[in-house]
Amino acid sequence: MKKIFLSSDHAGFKLKELIKTYLNKKNIKFFDLGPQNDEQVDYPDFAHKVAKKVKTSSNHVGILVCGSGMGMNITANRHKNIRAAQCYNLKSTKLSRLHNDANIITLGSRLLTSKNALNCVNIFLNTKFEGGRHAKRIRKI
Repeated sequence: MKKIFLSSDHAGFKLKELIKTYLNKKNIKFFDLGPQNDEQVDYPDFAHKVAKKVKTSSNHVGILVCGSGMGMNITANRHKNIRAAQCYNLKSTKLSRLHNDANIITLGSRLLTSKNALNCVNIFLNTKFEGGRHAKRIRKI
């Protein structure tokens, strides 16, 4: 069963809350792994939480939000079998799924409009991996 894990740091908290509202409106179940407010926190703590959950099943995915998306991305990619993609527009999001089989996306709250971020989430959740020549490349990672 597909599970979606969501988290942020303080800089991404408002966007994370907006994503939660969007997912609720679409009746998409998710697990919010924190934080529960916008008080200052360390992004690696929350990126590790999501990565640890996502890597337990090939059906699990994660959405991480921080100011730039970079810190969360670097941290998540430290985990075996995690393919986190920093998504900064619709094309990068689509390609991250089609070609790279990304299982986590990271979003920068300071770099994306709310509308673009929600569109990235939608594309991420609804785009399937193409496989084929890309699967061979994934196995080499």
